Amino acid sequence: MIGELPTSLNVNGVERAIRSDYRVALLIFHALNNPELSDWEKAIIMLDCLYENAKEIPSDDIEEAINKAVWFLDGGVTDRETKYRSAKKVLDWEQDEQMIFSAVNKVAGKEVRALEYLHWWTFLGYFNEIGEGLLTTVINIRQKKNKGKKLEKYEQEFYRENKHLIDIKEKLSAEEQAEKERLLKLLNGEV
Repeated sequence: MIGELPTSLNVNGVERAIRSDYRVALLIFHALNNPELSDWEKAIIMLDCLYENAKEIPSDDIEEAINKAVWFLDGGVTDRETKYRSAKKVLDWEQDEQMIFSAVNKVAGKEVRALEYLHWWTFLGYFNEIGEGLLTTVINIRQKKNKGKKLEKYEQEFYRENKHLIDIKEKLSAEEQAEKERLLKLLNGEV
């Protein structure tokens, strides 16, 4: 029904209750962003976090449950173009947390973290209505840099002064970090 906020997802004809609070979605994004986890582990965590009775989902329904979970996390969008999935990140839910909440709180007119419950899609609605401010400035500069576009003079200055906000920090697994450190030692002649 139009305007309803889903609290269950239909997985192959069975309505399955979900945890629809925005905190659950952010927890899932945290797991999906963890380089230490395999894709399968990320999928299992997503299912366990989102579905109230994930263990009861038959193995034949796992793929559909994952697809429905992604649909829910995408805000109900069914035909999102794949080019967005492969594009370089312009938002990191963890790194940008303080900017996101400041902007969402401004739109919502209240501190959303103090609410006992806020549906993920309501949170997304607030997020999508964020106007000009620090977060949009950071995202706009990231988008330009990702596309190799020239920054305006004021953007260049903002970038120089706020690289720590704008540059998305690379998340490496312990193994990748060790390899990176080994290569740096080789380059510096320390080995």
